Amino acid sequence: MYFLGIDLGSSSIKLSVLYAEKGLSIGSVKVPENEMEIVALKFGWAEQDPNMWWEYVKQGIHLLKKKNHIDLKKIKGIGIAYQMHGLVLTDDKLNPVRPSIIWCDSRAVSIGEDAYKGIGPEICQNKILGSPGNFTVSKLKWVKENEPETFKKASFMMLPGDFIAAKFSGIAQISTSGLSEAALWDFSNGALATQVLNQMGLSQDLIPEIVPNFGDQATVAPEVAKELGLDSGVKITYRSGDQPNNAFSLNVLKPGEIATTAGTSAVMYAVSNQNTNDAQNRINTFLHVNNTEVEKSNGVMLCINGSGITYQWLRKIISLGRTDLISYEKLNAEAAKVAPGCEDLRFYPFGNGVERIFNNKNVNSGIENLNFNIHKPAHLIRSACEGIVFAMNYGFEVMKSVGASGEVVRAGKDNLFLSPVFREIFTNTTQTTLELYNTSGSEGAARGAAYGYGFYSQFDEAFESLKCLERIEPDNSLSSQYQEIYAKWKENIKIEE
Repeated sequence: MYFLGIDLGSSSIKLSVLYAEKGLSIGSVKVPENEMEIVALKFGWAEQDPNMWWEYVKQGIHLLKKKNHIDLKKIKGIGIAYQMHGLVLTDDKLNPVRPSIIWCDSRAVSIGEDAYKGIGPEICQNKILGSPGNFTVSKLKWVKENEPETFKKASFMMLPGDFIAAKFSGIAQISTSGLSEAALWDFSNGALATQVLNQMGLSQDLIPEIVPNFGDQATVAPEVAKELGLDSGVKITYRSGDQPNNAFSLNVLKPGEIATTAGTSAVMYAVSNQNTNDAQNRINTFLHVNNTEVEKSNGVMLCINGSGITYQWLRKIISLGRTDLISYEKLNAEAAKVAPGCEDLRFYPFGNGVERIFNNKNVNSGIENLNFNIHKPAHLIRSACEGIVFAMNYGFEVMKSVGASGEVVRAGKDNLFLSPVFREIFTNTTQTTLELYNTSGSEGAARGAAYGYGFYSQFDEAFESLKCLERIEPDNSLSSQYQEIYAKWKENIKIEE
């Protein structure tokens, strides 16, 4: 049996096929070749066309057959991971009524803050474990207030992965963990957070059918199966936000285990069996993929918006507009030529929307102590890597303060974790052991699809073939050096009130 995993990011969409009997990926593709466009019509806005995602998903499936010679007829189930917190509004025919307001869009911050005050901080902390902040429900309220005619056309509110699932099946749905990502899950009652909807004057009618993360959620529509070359009866059996799914991909399912990723954004994600919250709303708690009514499982998450997108920006700047951009491998090699601290050059990667670790406030972004006679491109590249890790560690300190911590962190050997310099900075700044695995979000989504289908009866069976590629321990001398550099970096953060 084969299972298809889809990982819908904001830069690209990755697809993998899992040969379930062997527990191995037999084909992976990424579409498009270059990063997908994020449209910013105003400062702080970020939108993408949901129909563009669907077209790329279809291209990816055809590419799996063409490039990897996958027999698509053997696919039995589909798992979908997706960029969290985005808002997709559709009509009753599942056509988007406007572009998706995606995760890094900042326009709804004040709406979330007003709702937090209106409901009451203590009630919000108890029920949704924080503030509606800049999450999906706040974006929905923004559309109602600012685009009333568009809002009237909307029949369903979904997250990006739900839209892709709906295009496969023709049925609008949302998962329980998806509701928690939207700030619409009442952790105290284990149900839809109607109090948040009521405070914002939003109808419960916009919420589609609620489904669990795993299981027989829907069947691919016959006409879609025919168009894509799939067998009839293919099921959608798993869906999850990209960060819970990244943790799942790494078999991070037990309290105290931590996953990290450094794609477009950078994330630390710790599993907890407690309803962990932070009174300053610097970190967030969501339902983890393996949460059940019997056994609680939450994911405590910190997010830094500017990670891979920082590196992508730097790559374009250094390439001077060339169509044949300098490779990331070249950037990594250049970074290795510079000593830690980069001759006191400091990089603050806060240029991709308001940051949650600063309670959705703007902070200073950019480069500090630049000396034209000393600093070369290699210094700039390494300082960006240091700045990204330092920002992650700043949030990791908050996680520790609320009891979400651990000494071992797992990551896929992908994105910025391909860089030996980045890995060195990470282990010695966070003072954790880093375990690297040869897996990806799309492969994890495929394993999730196999488990949701029932091919695997236990989670451990789904990960029997997952092997640790490399285990990197902190170096005592480097750790003390990076702690000093980090302390100087941290001193110069300025927050706009």
